[in-house]
Amino acid sequence: MRIIIDGDACPQNVKKICEKVAKKYGLDLKIVVDMDHFLVSDFEVIVVEKGRDATDFKIVQIFQRYDILITQDYGLASIVLPKAKGVVHTAGFEIDANNIDTLLQSRYIGQRVRKTGGRTKGPAKRTREQDEKFEKILIKIITS
Repeated sequence: MRIIIDGDACPQNVKKICEKVAKKYGLDLKIVVDMDHFLVSDFEVIVVEKGRDATDFKIVQIFQRYDILITQDYGLASIVLPKAKGVVHTAGFEIDANNIDTLLQSRYIGQRVRKTGGRTKGPAKRTREQDEKFEKILIKIITS
């Protein structure tokens, strides 16, 4: 079991929580980013070329059965979900078979609205409660 982070849009707080939890439980952690999001970590950082979905393709390539994915990308989550130990959204909720269809549908509707010139609401400012909820869910997945 490893923790794989889709690092391009991952908040810094979430990365730090994942590093702390990985150290506590002795887990391997990999952060996948493209060249525009390069970062330094005590864990492995995999840097890929810039390009649409380049990090997603790399994550799908390296993802193994029982890994845990940290992402905001519902499409990527749906691809790895069948073999994942768990998928956690950076906002602090688990993505699973019970909610993935609804999440993908909401993504599709948002894309349609934006394509026709409409606007969609962006994410709210991150809260400490989200960080705490994220950490609890991650630990629950690891220990279950």
